[in-house]
Amino acid sequence: MPTVSVGRDRLYEALGCTYTYEEFDELCFKFGIELEEATTEKAMQRKEKHLEEEATEDDGEIIYKIEVPANRYDLLCLEGLAQALRIFGGLDPIPTYKVANIGKESMLEMRVGKETSKIRPYVVCAVLRGVTFDEARYNSFIDLQDKLHQNICRRRTLVAIGTHDLDTIEGPFTYEALPPSEINFVPLKQTRNFRADELMEFYKSDLKLKKFLHIIENSPVYPVIYDCKRTVLSLPPIINGAHSAITLKTKNVFIECTATDLTKANVVLNTMVTMFSVYCERKFEVEPVKVTYPDGKSFLYPDLSIYNMNVPLSYITGIIGVQLPENEVASLLHKMQLRAVESVSENAEVKFVVSVPPTRSDVLHPCDVAEDVAIAYGYNEIPKRRPASLKPLPLSQFSDLIRSEIAMAGYTEVLTWILCSKREISSMLNCEEDKSAVIIADSRTSEFEVVRTNLMPGLLRTVGHNKDHPKPMKIFEVGDVVLLDGTKDVGAVNRRHLAALYCGANSGFELIHGLVDRIMEATGTSFVSPGDCEGYYIERSEEPAFLQGRQAKIVYKGNRIGTFGIVHPKVLKEFDIPDPCSFVELDMQSFL
Repeated sequence: MPTVSVGRDRLYEALGCTYTYEEFDELCFKFGIELEEATTEKAMQRKEKHLEEEATEDDGEIIYKIEVPANRYDLLCLEGLAQALRIFGGLDPIPTYKVANIGKESMLEMRVGKETSKIRPYVVCAVLRGVTFDEARYNSFIDLQDKLHQNICRRRTLVAIGTHDLDTIEGPFTYEALPPSEINFVPLKQTRNFRADELMEFYKSDLKLKKFLHIIENSPVYPVIYDCKRTVLSLPPIINGAHSAITLKTKNVFIECTATDLTKANVVLNTMVTMFSVYCERKFEVEPVKVTYPDGKSFLYPDLSIYNMNVPLSYITGIIGVQLPENEVASLLHKMQLRAVESVSENAEVKFVVSVPPTRSDVLHPCDVAEDVAIAYGYNEIPKRRPASLKPLPLSQFSDLIRSEIAMAGYTEVLTWILCSKREISSMLNCEEDKSAVIIADSRTSEFEVVRTNLMPGLLRTVGHNKDHPKPMKIFEVGDVVLLDGTKDVGAVNRRHLAALYCGANSGFELIHGLVDRIMEATGTSFVSPGDCEGYYIERSEEPAFLQGRQAKIVYKGNRIGTFGIVHPKVLKEFDIPDPCSFVELDMQSFL
């Protein structure tokens, strides 16, 4: 979970109250965050350098390090933290954020070029007018951008934030994607002009920026934002231009977020403007920007509209286990920045219309509302109770029964990685590339490139690493495989499989065949003639991972559910196994 470092004195000033360390620790606990430690800038530097010097009075301002939930983006800066704690303590009302009502003729516009669809298709923008910065506010503004980049922006791969001094640039702005040789500008903190491709080489030695270069480095076009005079505002997601850099004297801030994910871009923009609109001349008011796409469609950002959610009182009290009156639930939700209005349905059920503000992007479901009620009520105040007995899922029960049966047949259960390399489910199994495999994006190692589509590689790898173990070696695994499935909302589906492997000097077809018959007998399935859909039968199969003529497919109620046979010598060689092996794998969910 992310940790926010804030100056103690400035935080207490924002809260309008001072606390002892213990008192503030207790306040954090009640609100659902954690005060990790109190330290100083010099103490943190000594810790980084592994120095064991004693703390002194000259160490400077005391800094509180506070751990916040990963999905509470509004708590990643002092402004949001102080506002949330003041509302929690009943010191402030819930703020109402407004989009300024300005005419179309005076509204800034961002025009998007069609080439951006090749690399980073979305952009959202907003303006903070009449901002008053001091050094602490400025540092907090920059620090929030960094924390969002590391968190929801996924190190700028999904969203990149650019902030600019609006008084140094002129609209309308254009968001384009051009060959790197056509982009020239002076980047932030530099004094000379760079071509974009030169800039990529220049930043390869920069400890902070080099980790972002891969996002666009190999693209034929780079995203770039210009003003009406062709002044470069930024080269997202790498660096802003020096011309529009914000300073302590900046009064009007133009914020642009380029993205590959429009939903997250909106969350990021809303977080930036809501947190720092408190310093605007018109408090909590944000000026919109029109974004026009190549197809002519236009959108106004930011979207600070309130999302309403219907949540039954019985649902809330049922989850937290405490019967609460309606007015108390509404009051508790108010402490968590959620307005709640009581309503009664046609069947006399009490419900709340919960208004979710743009700062609470983490509230997605009624269970999130119930969680906020529990936090505001106090976890320590909820009486302890023994949970009701839960009935396991049929698949889990069936899996446990099958495990017991195979264990009683003399097999030892193993657990293997659900991730594997592409080779392990293709060439190492004497097969072509499996098109149904789910590929891991940005895999850190070649050993974990895809999610397994069968259990065979894991068991063979286990035998290969334990080939000196006394023979025969009898192992099995009951576990999930994952297959691509366009009919599912996540694009993939889990299937529970059973696999068993026998390795020994006389590992023949009849040994694994006997285990198949025992498994089918344990499930109450009778052996029938081919074509009969009342039980199971076996037929010749042609799987490249098995020896030809020494393998069979299992057909259950007319559907193929698995394969067994003697593993092909080529496959055994790939896994460095000197002894013959027989293997079976079947889909357990076919029995349910």
